[in-house]
Amino acid sequence: MSNGTSLSIKRTITVRAVVTPRWKEDAEREISTALSNSDAQLAQLEQEGQQVIEEIRRQSANPLDPRVQDQVADIQQQVGVKRAELEEQKRQMLEQQRQVRDLEMEQIVEQGQLESFCTVQVGDNLVEKLQAAVLVRDGVIEAIEGGL
Repeated sequence: MSNGTSLSIKRTITVRAVVTPRWKEDAEREISTALSNSDAQLAQLEQEGQQVIEEIRRQSANPLDPRVQDQVADIQQQVGVKRAELEEQKRQMLEQQRQVRDLEMEQIVEQGQLESFCTVQVGDNLVEKLQAAVLVRDGVIEAIEGGL
């Protein structure tokens, strides 16, 4: 780096996976676990919302007071917004689960991304250097594509 003709840059590396029975099992297990966690979060949200509402009413001298009713309505609205977010996440997970089940064996899918550094020099093709990918089968690297 002292002569100014090379530079170390950070880049994103795409991780691609070959669909195998093991990959499908792992992906479905991860999604099932996430769905269970989502259901637990929904149940906890409902329970905590109800507890807060009960506490507001219990501490109030007059549970029918309009201010108390406004507080209860605010809590219910907050719970409703969070419930809608969690239900949307759950809907997306169910769609992912369906997509995983529809994948064919040996199909290649994008699994995620990593970051790494590479050295570029005068004369390098920057686009090629940035287009790096790793192909894995059941967690074992099968190929490193581009960007060396």
